[in-house]
Amino acid sequence: MAPNIASAKLTLSYPLYAADFDPKNNGFLIVGGGGGEGRSGVGNKITLIDSTRKQDISEVVNVDLSRDEDSVTSLAVAHSSDTSATVFAGINSSEAEQQAGKNEHLRSFKLEYPPRKKARTSSDEAPNETIKGETKALGRASLFTPSTESKKETYQRVLRVSRQRKDDVTRAGVVATGLAPAGEVVVFDASTDTPNKGSICGRIQLGRSEEAADVDIIEGKDGGHQVAYCTDYEVYLYSLYQGSKDGASRPRFLYSTPHPDVFSSSKKNRPKFRSLRFLTSNLLVLVQNLANRSGAEVLLLDIPRSAVSGNIVLRKRLHRSVKSATALTTSLLPSPSPNQNIQHAIGIAGQDISITILTLDHNPSKPPRSLKLRQHSVLRSVHPLQMTALTFSTFTLPATDSTPVPQYLKLASVSMGATVIVHTLPLTPYPPPSAHAATPRYVLAFPGPSETAQLGFSVLVSIIVVGLGAFLLQAFTEIRGGTPEYLGAKGWLSKGLHDYLARPYMFENGTVDMPVLSERMPPVERVREVTDEVTRVVEDAVQSAQSAVSENTIRGLRALLSQRSKDQAETNPDATQTTKAIVVRDESTALSAEVRQSTDAVVPEGTRWEELEEDVKEGWKRRLEEAGEWTVAEGEAVLKGVFFSGLARVVGEAVARA
Repeated sequence: MAPNIASAKLTLSYPLYAADFDPKNNGFLIVGGGGGEGRSGVGNKITLIDSTRKQDISEVVNVDLSRDEDSVTSLAVAHSSDTSATVFAGINSSEAEQQAGKNEHLRSFKLEYPPRKKARTSSDEAPNETIKGETKALGRASLFTPSTESKKETYQRVLRVSRQRKDDVTRAGVVATGLAPAGEVVVFDASTDTPNKGSICGRIQLGRSEEAADVDIIEGKDGGHQVAYCTDYEVYLYSLYQGSKDGASRPRFLYSTPHPDVFSSSKKNRPKFRSLRFLTSNLLVLVQNLANRSGAEVLLLDIPRSAVSGNIVLRKRLHRSVKSATALTTSLLPSPSPNQNIQHAIGIAGQDISITILTLDHNPSKPPRSLKLRQHSVLRSVHPLQMTALTFSTFTLPATDSTPVPQYLKLASVSMGATVIVHTLPLTPYPPPSAHAATPRYVLAFPGPSETAQLGFSVLVSIIVVGLGAFLLQAFTEIRGGTPEYLGAKGWLSKGLHDYLARPYMFENGTVDMPVLSERMPPVERVREVTDEVTRVVEDAVQSAQSAVSENTIRGLRALLSQRSKDQAETNPDATQTTKAIVVRDESTALSAEVRQSTDAVVPEGTRWEELEEDVKEGWKRRLEEAGEWTVAEGEAVLKGVFFSGLARVVGEAVARA
């Protein structure tokens, strides 16, 4: 883990599901959650938290919500000022109202901040009491298409609002359904504090049983907005032009997760998208969970300006303990000049209750494929229970004429265990400030060299180390007298040091004279003689093996019978039997004969001539005459002891029937 990461923890009275920092007041964090409808003892709330101090955070405002309605499932700060903030939240109406076809899922609240002079701004002092602000419910609206199912379970799963800017650009928000029969993504005008059906700018209907896993929205260069959303396996882009109220544009397909097997339609082994965020208007970061909880990956998707699909330009696997990712957040660390490099901070929550923090240095003048993700730190065992939301604060460059003060980026995470933890990440000016340097930007981690440069440097160092080791080993062996002198290392040492190191090698007979080593080495001529001898032995063995094989080679029957007669005459003229066996096979188109070294191995596959039936013998006689291997004048005596096998039995039967 990176050093100097301070953290503060706060435990509330209800499980938490959503969180967002005030973009104009990084010291204020808004969280929401609850026990849902009808759960006694666990209320539904929205809480404003003062996170100004690094080591301590506290509640400032609590919005107590109805226990007859659902808990807060999503939340975003829509507008803010120095004195208050307007918050949009996803809260389902009561179950009875939903069954009646009325679900006002989008709520808005106004949270007034306590006086700034009473806020906790000092790291050394703390007020004796917390000054409570005021809260006010502003409105509620239903933007989703009413469900026609008998059991209505649709809720507002995701809520995102475009980034608040200094110039008065119209802001837009986007919501997406959860547990809907057919998923839906709705874009609305977020410039007002009380959005309603008349604020809808666009509506995206998804397929049946298809839902948006995550959505994000960003301002376009033409004054409009771009909405990106992902299903389990696909990513789409939806463009909203300035002044558009009908959402006439169609979603543009960007990317689809390929099947592991292109010939299979099964989706079991396909990775699923979990989250996405815009880094720039043409660059998306996505988090994808691999199949069977085998890990998680971070992907960078380049969005071309032309109406074609996107390209994955970078892929990075998270550490092994992360079997699946649960949340994603990003933060832009801007540059004083729009043409300079910028750095993005990326936070990813894992199922192992860890947070992985990555950095991405982006040079607008370079192609997207040159981008590199670098791991900044891994925060482990952050919460006692599963994390449900993760959010970075918004970093704003300090004024150039102000006194330099330490800058920080806050990272807040909430969990089902009702815990809120805020990590304070120190930022560093880059390049380091000097009298002649330009206005620096602030980074979470110094931009490092490219991976190619790092690899080249590692290879160079390895070559130097190996070369130095070989040089020292050669010098040492020369000093000891083990090798001929090439370096002249014996002259490098003083006499005393040389006598200490140059101890001769000891041999079995106790001699130490080094020439003995060369005497014991066999001359080159002797080595050649031994090699030639080994070669001759191998050739003889090969010839013997070939002779042995040739004995079993298929030859003509007449030649084998003649050879058998010669062998019997040389060994025992009176012998009528031999241990060797001649086997004749009828291979339909030709006859073959071979010698076996033992009759035992032939018995299962052939029959002696004496044991053949008469009709079979007639068939074999006919085949032998046709093949020129036997004549009637030679008589049947020469065929005694020969084994016959094959199709001649059929021939014999045919002869008998004829």
